[in-house]
Amino acid sequence: MKLFSILTALVVVGALYALVFERDRVLTFAGVGSAPEMEDVAPDTSTAAPPPETDAPADGLRRVSVVALPSSAQTIDSAVILRGRTEASRQVAVSAEVSGKVISTPLRRGAQVTEGMALCELDRGTMEISLVEARARLVEAEINARAASELADGGFGSVTRRVAAEAALEAARAGVERAEESLADTMISAPFNGVLEEDTAELGAYLGPNSASGSHCATILQLDPIKIVGFVPELQVSKITTGALARAELSDGREFTGTVTFLSRSAEETTRTFRVEIEIANPDLSIRAGQTAGVGVAAEGAVAHLLPASALTLDDEGRLGVRHVVETDQGAEAAFAEVSVVRDTIDGVWLSGLPSEVKVIVVGQDFVTAGTPLEVTLREPEA
Repeated sequence: MKLFSILTALVVVGALYALVFERDRVLTFAGVGSAPEMEDVAPDTSTAAPPPETDAPADGLRRVSVVALPSSAQTIDSAVILRGRTEASRQVAVSAEVSGKVISTPLRRGAQVTEGMALCELDRGTMEISLVEARARLVEAEINARAASELADGGFGSVTRRVAAEAALEAARAGVERAEESLADTMISAPFNGVLEEDTAELGAYLGPNSASGSHCATILQLDPIKIVGFVPELQVSKITTGALARAELSDGREFTGTVTFLSRSAEETTRTFRVEIEIANPDLSIRAGQTAGVGVAAEGAVAHLLPASALTLDDEGRLGVRHVVETDQGAEAAFAEVSVVRDTIDGVWLSGLPSEVKVIVVGQDFVTAGTPLEVTLREPEA
């Protein structure tokens, strides 16, 4: 067995020597190689295969593959978007002009009232007696004035006496009017159509022109028409004009249209915004004061492109814009264009600041900069 192992080892060592140190001779002997002297023979290039193709373009520039979306500018109705709240077009706390105790049954809050409708009635007290006395003084003054005039005309009385009698007559007339007005003021009526915000004064309550704050007859709101109040930034205030159409959407999804009736000429001190009031018809009083609303005020039409929001990017200076394709003598290159957002919709964003015809990069825009050579694949716009 030892002899067999030794012979096996010798055969293996010999085979390794031949393969390592005498490899060329072994291959030549086996017919699968060439002798060393054959390596100096020049190969026949007349029938050699051409070199394999590479990814490098003919101009030698390394291009970045992107996807671009062709876009054409369109004219759209621009709008200034605001947040606002509803307010009563008119609100007043009706107070008494004469003193007295309430003798009428109160009306409850929420009740609709019409112009001239009685809200509170005050006890007349001695006002009717004062009116009778004022009318009696008026009769006396008329008689005295007539007599003084006749005597003066006949030369039996002085002109001064006649003038005094006429003055007394005018004072008596004023006294009657004052007494009648005071008597009429005991009936407090609604100054306009509206809704009671709170109960009218309770039976037995004392009202007067000098009563403490809060002791008034009633508070009335006019909700038809109702107004929506918003505040517009100074950068957009020039886009809004009085009489412009506006559309409001309440938090519950209901939409209404109206017109701008007021645009402030001075800005709020703290926010530097301008007050805008929009009037909306509210015949059924379904819109309440104090509701929040989103408002779009129609402005002059703008030329813009509808593009996906994902196409927006920032340049090195932090400006908002898009990257688009430009054609040069060397081929397609990337360029940056600063844009402004005109409107944000569910279908995309409307952007201004671009040429009328443009190919906007929508895939790969964050991997190129201005001047980067491009390999462009166009995406068809959605119908």
